[in-house]
Amino acid sequence: MRRAEDTRQVVRIVGLSATLPNYEDVAAFLRVRRESGLFYFDARYRPCPLQLEFIGVSEKKAVKRAERMDQICYEKVRRYAAVSQVLVFVQSRKDTVRTGQKLRDMAVAAGETGVFVKAGTSTSEVLREEAEATKDRGLKELLPFGLACHHAGMARVDRQIVEELFAAGHVKALVSTATLAWGVNLPAHAVIIKGTQVYRPEEGKWGELSPQDVLQMLGRAGRPQYDSEGEGVIITTHGELRYYLSLLSQQLPIESQLVSRLPDALNAEVAAGAVRSRADAVAWLGRTYLYVRMLRSPALYGVASIDTDPALIRRRNDLAHAAIVVLERSGLVRYERRGGEVLATEAGRVAAHFYVGHRSVAAWRTELRAESGPMDVLQAFAHSDEFRQLAVRADERVEVSRLAERVPVPVRDSADSPAAKAAVLVQAYVARLNLPGFALAADLAYVAAAAGRIFRALFEMSKARGWARAAKEALAWARMVDRRTWTAESPLRQLGRACPPELLRSVERSPMPWARLADLNAAELAELLGAPRAGPLLHKLVHTVPRLGLRAHVQPLTRTLVRVSLRVTPDFAWNDAVHGVAERFWVCVEDGSGAQLVHAESLVISKAHAAEEHVVEFACTLADPLPPQYFVVVMSDRWVGADTRLAVSFRHLRLPERAAPPTALRDMQPMRDAHLERLLGVADGLNAVQTQAFHALWGSDESVLLAAAPGAGKTRAADLALLRFLGAEAERARAEGEEFVRRRAVYVAPFAAL
Repeated sequence: MRRAEDTRQVVRIVGLSATLPNYEDVAAFLRVRRESGLFYFDARYRPCPLQLEFIGVSEKKAVKRAERMDQICYEKVRRYAAVSQVLVFVQSRKDTVRTGQKLRDMAVAAGETGVFVKAGTSTSEVLREEAEATKDRGLKELLPFGLACHHAGMARVDRQIVEELFAAGHVKALVSTATLAWGVNLPAHAVIIKGTQVYRPEEGKWGELSPQDVLQMLGRAGRPQYDSEGEGVIITTHGELRYYLSLLSQQLPIESQLVSRLPDALNAEVAAGAVRSRADAVAWLGRTYLYVRMLRSPALYGVASIDTDPALIRRRNDLAHAAIVVLERSGLVRYERRGGEVLATEAGRVAAHFYVGHRSVAAWRTELRAESGPMDVLQAFAHSDEFRQLAVRADERVEVSRLAERVPVPVRDSADSPAAKAAVLVQAYVARLNLPGFALAADLAYVAAAAGRIFRALFEMSKARGWARAAKEALAWARMVDRRTWTAESPLRQLGRACPPELLRSVERSPMPWARLADLNAAELAELLGAPRAGPLLHKLVHTVPRLGLRAHVQPLTRTLVRVSLRVTPDFAWNDAVHGVAERFWVCVEDGSGAQLVHAESLVISKAHAAEEHVVEFACTLADPLPPQYFVVVMSDRWVGADTRLAVSFRHLRLPERAAPPTALRDMQPMRDAHLERLLGVADGLNAVQTQAFHALWGSDESVLLAAAPGAGKTRAADLALLRFLGAEAERARAEGEEFVRRRAVYVAPFAAL
């Protein structure tokens, strides 16, 4: 049960980790009580003791080094598979199949296939049957030999088959990527890590496995219910042997990486409202792992001494100020340096929402313009900081240049620049082009993973600035990346296998515009394509792509403001497999030139209301002079080719009369009257506004409207009217010889304090 003193704590954090050398630092960061909440069990408490073997390959040439690693791996796998099961971890999906095939070929060449599966046994029969049921071609070839591969790119059904066969003991050797170590609990007697170099697209180079990955992989060695000990083998290059020896024997401490990303992390806090000043940022830094490590190792983090500043207030203040200044220069925050107040801008909120770095936003400020077209938006995307390390290697220049000639949107940057490579790869992804080489394919996957997020950030940035064309182009790029379909192609391509290839080709060859196809019935569609049997299917597919009917009613509120009532009618057949539970659309209003975005909001149509008319009401400003028309554009958030455009004419719109000009303030001497000043309780008389309105307030009982800026003396003007009311009543009573009875006056004020 929670103790009484802990009732204010509404968040509980439970941290689970492999063995850490500086676990006390992590506990301090998580605010764990050492005496009651910290548990650290080192390798002595491992269910199965781990025997480690390190093998360094000294071959310099990559091809010979790979061959030598394959040979060593086979020898170790053969030894372990003869008595138990073995997991082989490699560093790429393609290498899982390649390594499995190498193990199979070496076993066949040496006549040792019986080590993995004996012919004529029930296991061989099970493996043969399951191989027929799998979809992955590489897995289908490996299973009959008692081998298997596993990675996140395989179909879920195939992965389940592999996991079940390995758990049942039918598969002796399983080759996998690190995802198996993190996501699936499949222990084995022995674990082999074949090769420790991984390609890091965000850095544009090869690097070593992280300590966490190595520990997680080796953690799969040893089955408590079967083995008295587990065995682990690391096969790496000779130059990295010392690193892994120190890593697993001395265990290097886990350091904070926050300083390198401090501006972006702080921007997220400012956008969320958690940090509103420099003082808040200093306090926030005091709750980070960086603060814990700065106290433990001050010299490593640039702290000269903590004797004079034990809480590191000055160091935290310097870090916070430097980070806020960086954000201010990038346009993500507004910073009042004297008082320390920090406010998020719209760009800062967009960057935080889409996990975009401040350097990217700074680049977009120079690349993105109101009139930006497809090429300009692509260039802004390519100059994002996320692709800074995407170098064009010497062996890739020919391929990148060849791709630049094949993609439809020209690339402005030089062919050997990271921006050109990013622009080419994102188009290659949309066009579904196959790329040679592992590194280039990994770069393509990295660019594709970030593209949708970055293009949507560009859309939000353009929308916030009111740039209609740039916003439409950014959203178009985001949809093309998501659907891997060009806007010039038929929207039916987004339906995948539901649309037969020959039918798709017939539609794209047809001269009939896409917008007209939905107006044709099945017979007319069949006649158009010359395929009588294809009419009903094509009619069904055409009406699967979202289409909307629009009607708009405009009502003027003022000469510069109108209220728009937009009626949206879905005109497509809902399909759960295609549309899910809801479809999102963007309702945008453009001015007559199509350059300025007057209004924008989202509309979500759910399955339950897909057959109903939706009413969207909003107000938007009018330009002066009155334009002939505005355009309402409703764009699908996901679908290419599912936009609807409606012209809203202002030709017969009757606007209210122009407002009278403001009252001219006369050059009058401010009024001074001792009796009046005594009644009002003031000593400075009336100001110019009160003097000009005095006769209307004091000398008449007519209604008065006094509109003036704050601080112009409106409250004292109300006092004049009240005094007039009370004085007039007293005079009337005296004139008629009646007793004066005070009447009530109602004063309506906007604030209770008044």
